[in-house]
Amino acid sequence: MAKGKGITSRAEDYSQWYNELVIKAGLAEHSAVRGCMVIKPYGFAIWEKMKSVLDGRFKATGHQNAAFPLFIPKSFLSKEAAHVEGFAKECAVVTHYRLMNDPNGGGVIVDPDAKLEEELIVRPTSETIIWSTYKNWIQSYRDLPLLINQWANVVRWEMRTRLFLRTAEFFWQEGHTAHATKQEAVDETLLILDEYANFMENYIAIPVIKGFKSENERFAGADDTYTCEALMQDGKALQMGTSHFLGQNFAKAFEVQYQTKEGGLEHVWATSWGVSTRMMGALVMAHSDDEGLVLPPKLAPIHIVIIPIINKKTIDRMDEMDAVVEKIKSELGDDITVKYDNDEGKRSGFKFAEYELKGVPIRIAIGPRDLDNGVVEVARRDTKQKMSFSLENIGEQLHNLLDDIQENIFNKAKDYRDSHITKVDNFEDFKEVLETKGGFVLAHWDGTSETEKQIKELSKATIRCIPLDAELEEGRCVLTGNPSKQRVLFAKAY
Repeated sequence: MAKGKGITSRAEDYSQWYNELVIKAGLAEHSAVRGCMVIKPYGFAIWEKMKSVLDGRFKATGHQNAAFPLFIPKSFLSKEAAHVEGFAKECAVVTHYRLMNDPNGGGVIVDPDAKLEEELIVRPTSETIIWSTYKNWIQSYRDLPLLINQWANVVRWEMRTRLFLRTAEFFWQEGHTAHATKQEAVDETLLILDEYANFMENYIAIPVIKGFKSENERFAGADDTYTCEALMQDGKALQMGTSHFLGQNFAKAFEVQYQTKEGGLEHVWATSWGVSTRMMGALVMAHSDDEGLVLPPKLAPIHIVIIPIINKKTIDRMDEMDAVVEKIKSELGDDITVKYDNDEGKRSGFKFAEYELKGVPIRIAIGPRDLDNGVVEVARRDTKQKMSFSLENIGEQLHNLLDDIQENIFNKAKDYRDSHITKVDNFEDFKEVLETKGGFVLAHWDGTSETEKQIKELSKATIRCIPLDAELEEGRCVLTGNPSKQRVLFAKAY
């Protein structure tokens, strides 16, 4: 148990540590609806920062936002066979549109006369409703490319849920684009994959491995699925985001064709891509410790908290402390969020623990000696190092420290990830690494779905991706001994 925080330690129970930290740090809590969550203001502030950065990048690359219905006619889902098969078990279905009082006194019941002519699916993803719309938007090559994104909530009726990582309802963005040629669609898929990876590494401070999924792990209805895979502190992998090349599957299912320059008719080529509030879970699991959250400055709702040491000796010097705080704020500028916690009803030690739990990157304390010496005490959350900063050029010093914290958090996660990528050449070593060390395992695979399924049954590990930068290397499948031309990335995963 973490001292004074009431949080189970990571070593004791990693899953329990995660759940307790999400709740106690004020990110989210369980709702009255089974499997759903309430994202609290502090957690939503982080999500809003993620959303703002990504939305800006999407718009900078030519995409526009739109909004599509929450409900999808059931018949739409059946138009793309692989798609319906992939999502059928997770779909919530609306069958009636009205309630009534039970004439037998049984409370509120569904009105049997209010049955929908066609049942509606609460969207698990929006490909079908969007492509039924694109049929009306696309007639000519002049209408292409069509680059649309929406920020929305979706529902996937998960049986086993965990805050942020897997909930029945979650927030995400989903891009859906249409193109005149296959190459344009493939280029779009890879462009978004790069945008995701850059965001994850430069903002969330999590290193990712870019690759494409095996056929078994591919998105339902896609020709290819590209992914960003990350490693959490417990040695399990997490799929951070995916970008799908859909080929012409949905265009053919919904008869979306365009007239070419030559006057012919062709089906368009499609992509879809998305990241979700799952990234919030990754942020917690990749960086945090037994004392609380460790937030990269670029996503922290509060960059710096300033805490005056209030006691009998300092109560008469509050005006001096206020002046120091104003100097710090003015030198930092509007892009740095500073909280001045001068609440006299809370002890300084309580405040220190509170902001450590919330992962505020920098804590500044001001006491009487600091005032006399023209300095402040600075503590960084990532390393817990304390130092003394002169008030001269304080803004520049703090900006540099925030940059250093962002870089250090990333490097720490990268060092852990890199030290947990292990090459193996036989199945005994494969299983041993997964059980004792964890992390990513680079191993040969014979390329068959049957072998992939068997490996999963025997080890609970899946192929996370076939890395885009993987070199060709002749070898033998770790399970069957059949020929293989390259290693793929396996791991146990969330």
